[in-house]
Amino acid sequence: MNFSELIYEPWPWYVAGPIIAAIMFLLIYFGKDFGMSYNLKTLCAAAGADRASDFFRFEWQKYKWNLMVVLGAILGGFISSNFLTKDPSVDISEGTKATLVQDLGFDPSAAAYLPSEIFGVEALTSPTGIFILLLGGFLVGFGSRYAGGCTSGHAISGLSNLQLPSLKATIGFFIGGLIMTHLIMPFIF
Repeated sequence: MNFSELIYEPWPWYVAGPIIAAIMFLLIYFGKDFGMSYNLKTLCAAAGADRASDFFRFEWQKYKWNLMVVLGAILGGFISSNFLTKDPSVDISEGTKATLVQDLGFDPSAAAYLPSEIFGVEALTSPTGIFILLLGGFLVGFGSRYAGGCTSGHAISGLSNLQLPSLKATIGFFIGGLIMTHLIMPFIF
């Protein structure tokens, strides 16, 4: 692998996988949990949400390190999308392109990871777009709370700790994603 491939191409599983495993080993060794929804809980508690809800009344100062995960995710995403990506278009199969055009009305030739039909300014300011955002946000928040964590927490951290509830939650996340993609999204778009 040359330097250009290392910088501009996704890392292969045999590089990225051991890095994730090493990070999870360190988190388990130091008794830390990982998950983005817990980071949001910490951020809300630090901002004073404990005055409005008992859910946010905990010693959030112990979890300040979690906020570095959020900052790292934001900075890493920004750097990779703005400086480490040659071509921002997504390389997808011809069958997927045909489904996007024929069934959902998306433009698969758009040079972006996020389809403008969902994430464009027009979609975000329309009543339907606002409704979808509010409903989606509610479902993600409710689901994360009901499942006791988010997809990253269960699928990465929980499975690393060999937790049966995390296995069940991860299976549920995948089933829900498949149902949304194949049964619900065609009716929305």
